[in-house]
Amino acid sequence: MTDTSLAGTRTAPTLRITVNGEALSLAAGVSVAGLLDHLGLPRRKIAVERNLEIVPRSLYDETLLSDGDQIEIVHFIGGG
Repeated sequence: MTDTSLAGTRTAPTLRITVNGEALSLAAGVSVAGLLDHLGLPRRKIAVERNLEIVPRSLYDETLLSDGDQIEIVHFIGGG
């Protein structure tokens, strides 16, 4: 007897990243902008570091995340 329980079933590829020290799984092909949207974070007043390199805000949409990426997100807080 052949096991066909997975026949015809496809799962979307996923990637595992770490965001500020917390593990997170996302669909493959997500950009930095997509990550920020997923987390509900505004693009203003934050900085994103990917694998120890700052990602320029102008490149958020085109910078795709890869499996194993280490992401640090820093929020800027104004005050006086």
